[in-house]
Amino acid sequence: MSTTTPETPPRKAGSREWLGLAVLALPTLLISLDQSVLYLALPHLAADIRPTGTQTLWIMDIYGFLIAGFLITMGALGDRIGRRKLLMIGATAVGVTSVAAAWSTSAEALIVTRALLGIAAATLMPSTLALIGNMFHDPYERGRAIAVWAGCFMGGTALGPALGGVMLEFFWWGSVFLLGVPVMVVLLIVAPLVLPEYKNADAGRIDPLSVVLSLASILSIIYGLKELARYGFATTPLAAVGVGVAVGALFVSRQRTLADPLLDLRLFKVGAFTAALSILMVSMLATGGGYLFISGFLQMVERLSPMRAGLWMVPSAVASILAAQLAPILAKRHAPGTVIGVGLLVGTIGYLMLVLVDPVGGLPLLMAAFVIIFIGVGTLGALGTSLVVGSVPPERGGSAAALSSICGDLGNALGVATLGSLGAAVFRDSLDLPADTPPGAAATATASMEDAVTAARDLPADDAENLLAAAAEAYTNGLNAIGVACAVITATSAALALAMLRKSRDVTPSDNALSST
Repeated sequence: MSTTTPETPPRKAGSREWLGLAVLALPTLLISLDQSVLYLALPHLAADIRPTGTQTLWIMDIYGFLIAGFLITMGALGDRIGRRKLLMIGATAVGVTSVAAAWSTSAEALIVTRALLGIAAATLMPSTLALIGNMFHDPYERGRAIAVWAGCFMGGTALGPALGGVMLEFFWWGSVFLLGVPVMVVLLIVAPLVLPEYKNADAGRIDPLSVVLSLASILSIIYGLKELARYGFATTPLAAVGVGVAVGALFVSRQRTLADPLLDLRLFKVGAFTAALSILMVSMLATGGGYLFISGFLQMVERLSPMRAGLWMVPSAVASILAAQLAPILAKRHAPGTVIGVGLLVGTIGYLMLVLVDPVGGLPLLMAAFVIIFIGVGTLGALGTSLVVGSVPPERGGSAAALSSICGDLGNALGVATLGSLGAAVFRDSLDLPADTPPGAAATATASMEDAVTAARDLPADDAENLLAAAAEAYTNGLNAIGVACAVITATSAALALAMLRKSRDVTPSDNALSST
C-alpha cells in the first residue's frame, strides 16, 4: 500500500538517497563494462588458452544469456528476501567469480566462470532499479535518478573498449575481469550505510517450476535469435525460438494459477507499464541492428582497432547520457510520451543519415548520425524505464525492473537477428569481386564481411586491397539498407509513444490499479 495520498505530496529525497544513487550506479556501470570489454580481450585469451570456435562463442555469449535468463527470478527473489540483501549477495558473487575468470587456465574453466558471473550479475540490475523506486518517491526526482542510472549503463558500454585497451596495454587478458572487483568492494562497504532495505512482507515462496520455465523460455529465445543472426535461417535456431515461445506460454499459464506467482501478470493491466515496455522492445530492434553494423563499419571498413573504434563511440555515449539527463527536465513540462516520441523522431533522422554514408570518407557522417541516434536512445532509456518502475507498486518493483531489462535484451537480440540478416543479404547480393580474385577466396568472401577480411589475409597485397574495397562497398550498401529499416522501426516507436503515452504523466504507485493489492 502506498504511503502517499493525493493530499500528501511525495517525500523529497535527501542527501542519503542521492549518495545511495551513486552507490547503485556502480554495479550498473560494471555490467555494461563486462558486456563490451571482452571483445577487445578475445584475441589475447585465444592465444593463451586456445579455445575452439564453439568454445569462443560460449565464452562470449554465456554471460549475457544467463543474465537475461535469471532476471525474472532475481527480481522476484529480491522482492522476497530484500533488495539490498540480494544486491550485496550478488556483489560478493560478482567479485569472487570475476577473480576466478581472470585466472582461468582453460576454455572450459572460463566458460564456467563466465556463466557463474552472469548469474551473479543478474541480481544487480533489478535490485538497483527497484531500490531507486523505493528511495525516490517524487516522480521528478525518480526520473532524474533513473536518468543517472541509465546514463551509467550507456557510459559503461562506450568506456569498455577504451578502458579494456588500456588494461591490455599493460597487463594480461584476465585483467579486464578485475575491473569490477574494486567496484564491488566499495559497494559492499557503503551499501549498508546509505541504502534502505525493502522486501514484500506478504510474498510467499518462489515456485521452482516457474523458475525453470522462465529460464528455459528466455534462454531458448535469446539463443535462437543469436544463432539466426550468425548463420541465417536454419532449423536448429528456429526450433529453439519455437521451443522458447511454447515454454513461455506454459510459464504464463502457470502464473495464472498460482496464488503468489513469480511474475504478476496483472502488471500488464497498467497502461503506462505495458506501453513503455512495448516501446522499449520495439526501439531496441533498431538499436541492436544499427549498433551491430555501425561498429562493424568502424572495424572492417575503416579498419580501426577495437580500442580506436571504442573511442570513436564515446561521443554517442556522451550524447545519450546528456539526453537522459535532459529528458526528465523536459518531462516536467510535457507528457513523457511526447518527450519520448520527439526524441525517437530525432533518432529517426540519425538513421536516415546512414543511407548517405559512403565506404570512402564516410566516417564523419557516420559518427554524426550515431550521435543523433543516441539522443533518442538516451531519452527513451531514461523516461521509458522511469515509467515502467513508477507505474507499479513498490512490492512489484523487482519484477518491473526485471521485465524492463528483459524487453531490452529481447529487442536487441531480435534486432541483431533480423536486421543482421537483412544487412548480410544486401552484402551478398551487391558484392562485386574483382574478376581475378582466386576462386577459393571468392567463395569465402561472399559469405560475410568478416569472411572477406579473413580471405584477404591470404592474398597478395594488391589483390587483398581490391577484395577489401569491393567488400567495403557491399558492406556499406548493407549499412544503408539497415538505416532505412531502422528509421522505419524508430519512427514506428515514436508513433507508439505519441499515441499510447500522450496522456501519461510520471505516476506514483498509488495512481495505478495494483496499489491496493
